[in-house]
Amino acid sequence: MSIKTAILHKGKDAALRRFHPWVFSGAIRQWKDKPEDGEIVEVRSADGEFLGTGHFQNGSIQVRVFSFAPVEADVDFWEAKLQNAFQLRQSLGLIQPGHTDCYRLVHGEGDGLPGLVIDVYGATAVLQCHSIGMHRQREQLTEALQRVLGDALQAVFDKSADALPSEYGGKVSPGYLFGQATAPGRVFENGLRFEVDWEGGQKTGFFLDQRDNRELLRRYAAGKTVLNAFSYTGGFSIYALAAGATVVDSVDSSAKAMDLAANNATLNGFDATRHRPVVSDVMKYLQAADDEQFDLMVVDPPAFAKSNDKRHNAVQAYKRLNALAMRKIRPGGILFTFSCSQVVDRSLFYHTIVAAALEARRSVRVLHHLRQPPDHPVSLYHPEGEYLKGLVLEVGPES
Repeated sequence: MSIKTAILHKGKDAALRRFHPWVFSGAIRQWKDKPEDGEIVEVRSADGEFLGTGHFQNGSIQVRVFSFAPVEADVDFWEAKLQNAFQLRQSLGLIQPGHTDCYRLVHGEGDGLPGLVIDVYGATAVLQCHSIGMHRQREQLTEALQRVLGDALQAVFDKSADALPSEYGGKVSPGYLFGQATAPGRVFENGLRFEVDWEGGQKTGFFLDQRDNRELLRRYAAGKTVLNAFSYTGGFSIYALAAGATVVDSVDSSAKAMDLAANNATLNGFDATRHRPVVSDVMKYLQAADDEQFDLMVVDPPAFAKSNDKRHNAVQAYKRLNALAMRKIRPGGILFTFSCSQVVDRSLFYHTIVAAALEARRSVRVLHHLRQPPDHPVSLYHPEGEYLKGLVLEVGPES
C-alpha cells in the first residue's frame, strides 16, 4: 500500500530543510489521499522532493516528522532510535545502578521522536505518548524497549491517556504493556531514595527534570530553614535534609503527594521532626507565614500557561508568587525559582522575576541560571524543546 503524502505550498519547505520536525496545516497545499489520525505519512515539497516521514494528526501541527529520510517504521527502526537515546544517557554517566536508576530515556523531539516520552524508574519504563501516532506504535515501542534494555526491564507502563487529544485519549486506559510492577516503586537518585507512583502520580510519577537542580540545592541547604513550595513528593526537600537543613517545610495541595513526601523522608532515615509536610494552597500558606521566616526557598509551580493566549495571566501569577516569596525570605536568603511553562521563555521569565523583586523592594543578585538536565536534550533545530528555566537568587534586604 502506497504511503499517503502531504504536498507543501511553494516556499513553505524552509523549516523542514532546517530539520524542524513540525509541519503546520497552513504549509500543506494538498494531500494525496487524506490520512487518518496517527497514520505514517510522507512530506514532499511543491516540486515533489522528499522532505520527511512522520505521523499525521489533524490540528494545527499536522505532521510530526521522526525521520528526514524515507524509512520503514518497523520494530528495527524504533529499536535503533531507542538504542541511540540509551547510549547517550550511558555515555553521560546518567545511569548508575545503586546511585541513580531513574532517568528520561526519550525526550520527544530532542531524541528525534516527537510525541514520545519514556521515563525509566528502576526496572519499569513509563511510556507517555503525546501524539496519536506514537500511541499507535506502542506495541512496537514496547518490543523495541525490551530489545534495548534486556533483562534490566521488567515492566512497561502506558501513562498516555491524559497526554493525548481528549477524543482519542478518552478511550485509552493506563495499563501495563509488558510485565507487571508494584507502584509506588523505589528508585535511587544521586544516592537518595524515593518512592515513585507512576500509576497514579503526576506526569510519569516524578519530576526527573529537576535532578541536577536538586543536587545544586544540596550545596546551599546545610544549617538552613527551608521551604519547598509546590513540593509534590518532596524531591528538593529530601536533598535539603541530606545536606543538613535544620527544618524543611514541604507544601503542596495534594494530600497524597504529602504522604509520599513523608515516606521519602522516612525512607532516607531523616528525623520526622526535621520535615514538616503541609497540605495547603501555597499562596495562602505564604500569606500566613511570618516575614523573613526562611533561609532558603524553592518555588517550583506547575505550568501557569500552556498556550500563548494564557501567557499574560501566567506572567502576572509568577510575579505575584515570587514577590510574596521574596518578602518571606530572610535577608541574605537563597531563592530557587522556576517556570516550566513553555510559552514563557527564558527572557520573559527573567524580566518577570525582576518585576517581582521591584514589587517586593528587595535587593537581589543572580547566582545561577538553571535549566533541564541532559537526559532532557533539546534539538538545535527545535528550540521549543527547552521548557524548564530557573534562577537561583540571593535576596538581600529592602532596597
